[in-house]
Amino acid sequence: MISIKRALISVSDKTGIVEFARFLSENGAEILSTGGTLKTLRDAGLATGAIEDYTGFPEMMDGRLKTLHPKIHGGLLALRDNKDHVRSMTEHGISGIDLVVVNLYPFAATIARTGATFDEAVENIDIGGPAMLRSAAKNYRFTAAVCDPADYSAVMDAVRAGGVTQELSLRLSRTVFNHTAAYDAMIAGYLNKNAGIKFPENLTLTYRKTQGLRYGENPHQEAAYYRPAVDLEKERITGIPGTRQLQGKELSFNNLLDFSSALFAALSLPGPGAVIVKHLNPCGASANAGKLADAFLLARNCDPVSAFGGVIAVSDELDESTASLIAENFAEGVIAPSFSAGALKVLADKKNLRLIEYHNAAAFLEGGMEIRQILGGVLYQDFDSAYAPADSWKTVTETVPDSDTMQALDFAWRLVKHVKSNAIVFCSQNASLGIGAGQMSRIDSVDIAVMKAQKNGLDLKNSVVASDAFFPFRDGLDSLARAGAKAVIQPGGSVRDQEVIDAANEHKIAMVFTGMRHFRH
Repeated sequence: MISIKRALISVSDKTGIVEFARFLSENGAEILSTGGTLKTLRDAGLATGAIEDYTGFPEMMDGRLKTLHPKIHGGLLALRDNKDHVRSMTEHGISGIDLVVVNLYPFAATIARTGATFDEAVENIDIGGPAMLRSAAKNYRFTAAVCDPADYSAVMDAVRAGGVTQELSLRLSRTVFNHTAAYDAMIAGYLNKNAGIKFPENLTLTYRKTQGLRYGENPHQEAAYYRPAVDLEKERITGIPGTRQLQGKELSFNNLLDFSSALFAALSLPGPGAVIVKHLNPCGASANAGKLADAFLLARNCDPVSAFGGVIAVSDELDESTASLIAENFAEGVIAPSFSAGALKVLADKKNLRLIEYHNAAAFLEGGMEIRQILGGVLYQDFDSAYAPADSWKTVTETVPDSDTMQALDFAWRLVKHVKSNAIVFCSQNASLGIGAGQMSRIDSVDIAVMKAQKNGLDLKNSVVASDAFFPFRDGLDSLARAGAKAVIQPGGSVRDQEVIDAANEHKIAMVFTGMRHFRH
């Protein structure tokens, strides 16, 4: 049990600090403080000692040097049940410090601020604060360390009950080391980014928990949602960054994955567009359809069975007519830039339907990094936000695609990158007709896409096909030609490219190489 007789308080975030300090003082604790915190507490009428009076050493260098002193760290680190430690304290006039209340310079808030300079960021790297917190947290048996204002109430309850228990002090210690580790990781990440180092020797990333989830991918798996700590300084929201939930059940682990996938796909297509995603794969998509309701119908018609229970993303405001179509069947949720009053009224009866509103669409398409877990480690790579534009494509066949075919190929190429590999999509000028996803061989993906289209009564005559990677053999070309396709877009790059080109020429199919692969494992 730690009895709080002396507390050192030095905080950047002064939320609740006056009330907390007053409570400590009223319960017999001597308070030491520094700089702005000292002024705040004295202005509130609290008897507070200055650190420089306690140490006999003046604060200097614009506040850079004030708490890095043996009388401070000796009081924090001393083992009170160790006779040698106690003897050293007595010989050097070091008093024990029972409680440290410190939160750090606002580095995250500084670098999140638009226009913040490198020098400003460096000045907001705290040195003394982490040192004190770490000293106290290491010595948790004799000194309690508090870095989060949310823990003030727990400490006050403990003091009322007679003192801070070892259990509470150890919990506070864990909080400190998590906090300082994240703080240092954020600084390292900022310095690496400033130097243009994308893959540092030691990868230090820091994420903050924003939402506990009911369960993970399956009910027997526990899960939580974390977001980059710096992003949270910019926008304190839960759910997918840059979105707001208007209606429906709490987002689950799988919902978050599907909403993210659906939104990324929808924003990749020209509007008005709609994408329906099921288990991270588009099962229908349409764009440039005139009206959003038409786009949604075309997307759903691609695979109505798979669309049941899917997640729907649209690129324009969800209007009443489109909402009425969505309401005809069960869906997990809808994500849109906005919802009309009529749409909200139509969908209001579906209490569990999740309605997510997003803003700043361009920000979702900015390049970033992604992490993938493997056994024994992680893989870290650029997010696949690139797109090979039409003016970089190369027609490699005798048949040259006309402008309408090029528009259809553009749509198909934008869509296929969002389908799990091996990925094949058959499309018209503005809608998907058949999708083959996640197969171990490309010919199987072609055959599945054809089977899906035929099952749903969709004609593949004069359709176009996109493949996320090259065709390793001509069999895929033969199969899609039999289905009625008139043009193909693919990266190229196979040792058998000429074989595949020859097959396309035999079938009088136009083929375009993009030079960019889009595997999605």
